[in-house]
Amino acid sequence: MKKLFLGLSMAVVCISVAAQEPERLDSVVVSASRAGKNTPIAYENLGKEQLSRVNPHYSMPMALNLLPSVVTYNEGGTGLGNSAMTIRGSKGSQINVTLNGITLNDAESQEVFWVNIPALTGLVSSVQVQRGLGTTANGAGAFGASVNMNTAFVRPEPSASVEFSGGSYNTFMTSASASSGLLKSGFYASAAFSYGSTDGYIRNAMVDSKSAFVALGWLGQNNSVRLTYLMGMQKSGITWDGIDLEQYKKDRRYNPAGEYTDEKGNIYYYPNQTDNYAQHHLQLNYTHSFSRSLAWTTTLNYTRGDGYDEYYKTSRKFKNYGFPALPAATPERSDMIYRKQMGNNYLVLNSDLMYRTSALNITGGINLSTYKGDHWGDMLWAKELGADYDYSAVDWYFNVGSKHDFGAFVRAEYSPLPWLTAYADLQYRGVIYTLEGVDDDWIEYGSSESDRLSFDRFWHFVNPRAGVTLGQGPHKGILSVAWGNREPGRGDIKENVKGVGNNPIRPERMLNLELGYSYTGSVFSAGVNLYAMEYFDMLLETGRLSNAGYAIKENVPRAWRRGVELTAAVTPVGWLRVDGNASFSINQIDDYVSYVPYENYSNVYAVHYGRTTMLMSPSVISMLRATLTPGQGWLISADFKYLSSQYLDNSMREEMKIPSYNLLNLMVSKDFRLGSGTLSLSAYANNLLGLEYYASGWRWESYDPATGKISYGIGVYPQATRNFMIKMRLTF
Repeated sequence: MKKLFLGLSMAVVCISVAAQEPERLDSVVVSASRAGKNTPIAYENLGKEQLSRVNPHYSMPMALNLLPSVVTYNEGGTGLGNSAMTIRGSKGSQINVTLNGITLNDAESQEVFWVNIPALTGLVSSVQVQRGLGTTANGAGAFGASVNMNTAFVRPEPSASVEFSGGSYNTFMTSASASSGLLKSGFYASAAFSYGSTDGYIRNAMVDSKSAFVALGWLGQNNSVRLTYLMGMQKSGITWDGIDLEQYKKDRRYNPAGEYTDEKGNIYYYPNQTDNYAQHHLQLNYTHSFSRSLAWTTTLNYTRGDGYDEYYKTSRKFKNYGFPALPAATPERSDMIYRKQMGNNYLVLNSDLMYRTSALNITGGINLSTYKGDHWGDMLWAKELGADYDYSAVDWYFNVGSKHDFGAFVRAEYSPLPWLTAYADLQYRGVIYTLEGVDDDWIEYGSSESDRLSFDRFWHFVNPRAGVTLGQGPHKGILSVAWGNREPGRGDIKENVKGVGNNPIRPERMLNLELGYSYTGSVFSAGVNLYAMEYFDMLLETGRLSNAGYAIKENVPRAWRRGVELTAAVTPVGWLRVDGNASFSINQIDDYVSYVPYENYSNVYAVHYGRTTMLMSPSVISMLRATLTPGQGWLISADFKYLSSQYLDNSMREEMKIPSYNLLNLMVSKDFRLGSGTLSLSAYANNLLGLEYYASGWRWESYDPATGKISYGIGVYPQATRNFMIKMRLTF
């Protein structure tokens, strides 16, 4: 099969396309994955100016929080650190994220770990968020939404800026950037650096992050060459454990990570209970314009990632960590410090050819990528053995995942009449994934070589899309239908292999229908979009556990997300603009069965719930923003966001409900002219109402066969109460 895969990749011709302006070839780089004004899908665009107004400590998900159907939260309670986002209820692993057309999602987990690429809001030129299956983007297929980011656009004039900001919880951010602009020779260079730190809202939510960006290029009339380097480096406290709900009621800023007790009963916290990661992205792009209608662009990307999590764990069994023979009279258990490490290499080639006339826009292309990820454990210290023990002799675990992804697509938009555009889009993906080695819990739970991780699969996916756009003057209507497939992620696979290998998981499938209408006027704009995302074999946590006690995802035959998205904007007077959006949805599983593990994990108890609402899927998401420009250089913005209640699991029980919440934020800024430069002063007030709320969480359950009772517990992620930030930015 691997020979067949390589043969196909050698045989396919490199073609691809998207709308482009010949005089600005840098805009071609990301056009293959972007929707145009007549593409019949639901999407929103954010430009550089809009992103510059965002609270400076926000990660990219937090910056997108006010867009339709978007929900975000941060594990540490603020904007720095581990952030997560859902769009229409689709979680991070189902949201395809690209930077200059290159997929950022981790090939194995399919997640984007935003903490690893800090300060993106200050680096990107524009962002497009597509809801639903969207266009057939290069790389991994989107399965609910896409976020397409662009750093490639070259501004004509030289510029420089420096920014300082600080605020609550000892949060500090600084950044500097400079650009030569587009020189007469066609050469240009730009660079940016940022540093951020915070103590975080909850204990051990500290973040120390750095990012760097460099771009060198040449832009001619018919040719463009660009070399881009992006680095992200972070050290952050571990916050993903959350906090038990009972403890939350006592001290909502508590975090149990790294807690231990000495012989006298004194409580201490290990200071280096941290997540550490560095990521380097290197992209080389060449674009050539054959004519005003035809252009070709190719991007080669290499990404290297290295990192580890460090833990202090109490009372751990030596036999579970691969220790060799121990000295006589060594106790069975000990406190330990260890690291879970990973290193990965990701190589991508995108090649796209673009053809455009007044009536026809054709985009075709290929994508080749290969990924290799090593996962291993290092023991650093055990209390009962001391510092002199040779911990390099401990053989704990090592496993390797490799993924080869081949994709080809062709997309066309044809406008036979000024008011009519027909759209067709077809993608093929071939995916090979292998997983070999010993997992971190194999020594404890494995019994033979057959229990080692061993997985090798070749998936083929065909993803078609079609639609139509009708437009006349300020009116536009869209209708589209799309089919998508998604392979399981590494965590889904390895726990399934260890837990229910005789019932292997299958890829998920989805049918996506979109029907929308929008009106765009000089004073008033509005839109309505109806959608149906019909899932087949959706992967969900059912409560069943692997033999190591980790949650297993299983295929559920039928589920759906159906809803309506409303948007509106009005400018009643020149100094006032009001924007709003609201999403109303039904997110259901047709027939949900939960498998509650016995207290000793020897068996499971099945509970049949029937039709239920999916976890972490609020039925109402709404936003209202008022923007005032009362005088020259002044900008005042107030935004209000409301989320209805949602559930921590799929059982739809009241005790698993996250209460609804609403947030009010305020931003005030003033620009001052300083010669040829501008000084901008901004102040941000977040959660002005001082609401104490939590935005996400988890739960555990166990069944006692003797009493027939189900015990459970809930963990949550507290978010910050009222907090403030000020920013000073000087641009030249």
